[in-house]
Amino acid sequence: MLNLPYIILLHIPPYKITYTIIPFQVQVTYSGDPVKAIVDHIYKDLDEGHGSLEYLRDRAILTPLNEYVDKINREVSDTICKGSSTNEGDEILYPAEYLNSLKFSGVPNHELELKVGVPIMLLRNLNPKKGLCNGTRLIVTQCCPFVIEGMIITGNKTGEKTYIPRICMSPADKTMPFVLKRKQFPISVCYAMTINKSQGQTVKNVGLYLPKPVFCHGQLYVAVSRVTSPSGLKIVSVNEEDMCDGYTKNVVYQEIFNNIVPTD
Repeated sequence: MLNLPYIILLHIPPYKITYTIIPFQVQVTYSGDPVKAIVDHIYKDLDEGHGSLEYLRDRAILTPLNEYVDKINREVSDTICKGSSTNEGDEILYPAEYLNSLKFSGVPNHELELKVGVPIMLLRNLNPKKGLCNGTRLIVTQCCPFVIEGMIITGNKTGEKTYIPRICMSPADKTMPFVLKRKQFPISVCYAMTINKSQGQTVKNVGLYLPKPVFCHGQLYVAVSRVTSPSGLKIVSVNEEDMCDGYTKNVVYQEIFNNIVPTD
């Protein structure tokens, strides 16, 4: 477990707002684009490390929402995905342009821009016995129209090659007036991932991108505890108007402390 004694929580009654001091040792100062700032810190020397199992296994950028994940992945992909392969999913019913624009948690985008050496993450359990579980990270080693060859870079199957087919997927969202079925590779590019998706993983170099503060109980703790050493942690926090520099909000459900009995 990572011990970060210099992350201090300030409880400000009666509003039960919790602020966290971000130590200057892990802060990333920037002028301009905060996405570029965190990418440059975590994926420096990407030209040399691109496609390397050790390089990609040992670094990741975490952020609260999928929309931020997509933005970071585009930033990195734009620098290396020249001559890439674009895989488009198949949707059934409704205008194609509308369906193609829809994005859902746990379902790959209509268009995936891939290249040999790009890190990807599985979004479905394909074969747990072979290490192909939801959240498994791989490196693309070959792109074909109907199958992707990849090398596993996390878990006890690290270094093994495998093949990922296209499958039909539907989002869990039941509020839509139709059932969407998308036939696509069950993967997403994963230079960055959501904090929730990172649970259970440990990484040597973690970048935490906070364009807005975390929104769930314990989410900030989950993010900073993914890194194996404080020296491998970097944080970009885009401060809101009500926060001072070097602080970010931390969500803590105060109710969990109600039944705690003090001990001597």
